[in-house]
Formats: sequence, C-alpha cells, structure tokens
Amino acid sequence: MATTQLDPAEETEPVKLGRRRDHTRDPDILAAAVDVLAECGYEGMTIDMVAARAKAGKATLYRRWPSKGELVIDAVACMKNGDLNLSQLPDTGTLRGDLIAMIKPHSIEDGEKKLRVIAGLMSLLAHSPELAETARVSVVEPRVTAHRFLLRRAVERGEISSRCDIDNLSTVTTAMASMRILFERKTIDREFLISLIDGVILPAVGLGAGPAAGADPESRAAGDTAVTAR
Repeated sequence: MATTQLDPAEETEPVKLGRRRDHTRDPDILAAAVDVLAECGYEGMTIDMVAARAKAGKATLYRRWPSKGELVIDAVACMKNGDLNLSQLPDTGTLRGDLIAMIKPHSIEDGEKKLRVIAGLMSLLAHSPELAETARVSVVEPRVTAHRFLLRRAVERGEISSRCDIDNLSTVTTAMASMRILFERKTIDREFLISLIDGVILPAVGLGAGPAAGADPESRAAGDTAVTAR
C-alpha cells in the first residue's frame, strides 16, 4: 500500500499554542461590574463602562465574558459568595453558631447597594431567561450548598435528627432573603438573618427558638456561640 509523504515543513513546524489568559485582573473587573450595575441598572450598564471603571481593555472583558449577561452573573456570584469553600466553613460546635458565623458584616450602604445589584440581576433574567439556570448555579446554589453542609454536619454530631428535611431547609434563608429584597424592597441585615435562624431554622430542626428578639445585646451575643443540643 502506498504511503503518503508529509511535507518536511509540516513535520518540523511546532504547534502554536494559544496565549494563556491572564485572570489576575478578574477581581477588579468583577468589582467594577458590581459598581456599575448598582449605579446604572442592567439596562444602563455597558461593557465600555465596566472596562473604563476597571481600567481594562474592552477586548479583555469580551475574551473572558462573551456577553454582558455572563459578566453580570459572575460579578453577582463573586459579590454574594466570594471564596466560599466547604472545607473552610465555620465549625463552632453548634448549628446556630455555625449559621451566625456565616453572616458577613453589612453596613447600611452595602445593603442598599446589594438591593440595587439583585434588582439588576432580576432585570437581566427578564431580558435573558435562558441564563436563569446559570444564575441559579452560580449565585444561589453555593450558598444553599453551604447551608446543606452545615445542617448535615449538625446531624452527624447528633445535634439534630436525620429526619429533618435538610434539602428544603437549606433553601429557606436564600428564599426569604430574595422575597425581602425583591418584593418588600428592604435590605438584608444581620438582625434579619439572625431572626430567620432563631425563628425559622432552629425550630424547624427541633432545637427550639433562639434568644428572643427583644433580648439585651449581651444575652444575644452569648446565644450566638452556644445552643443547648436536644
């Protein structure tokens, strides 16, 4: 059988590799995207605005995010979840302590900014419903997964019953926070999140309500780190 002879140039010419993407500017670009989204809304936001705010080339953004919608989803996910890592979740010894340790400090200004950002995300999904699943996986699921992990660990330590509906309970905080932002137009603060933990999550898993909402700050602080397991 005859063999095909390759041109010598084809045999010796090295394979050209594409230039490796530089992701070191990603945090700056995502932070700029959040700022522009909060200030201008999704409709008013442009890639040019984000590039100018981040002092980055527009081509750099388009290589990393082919569309404005994908950039917004990544920016909101980064803002909400940061470097959420299951191996680094708090382990205070109690479910209540763990859930409260998950709450990041908020200022009133941050809360109002997040309200505008989430409103921008909802506007994006209204324009591009095909991105809904991407948004759920990137923005919502990491937080739900973290709460599911904490609940299962509470089961493993014998603090709560294995009969608890962990899958549904892990979505409660995110669902009620979304309701508060989107329909009540209220910010999410520490007091609200603790009220969900004490008034909804703990009773649902059989631990009873946490410290009363009207308790003095010192007794509430003490309750943040200790709950008697039943």
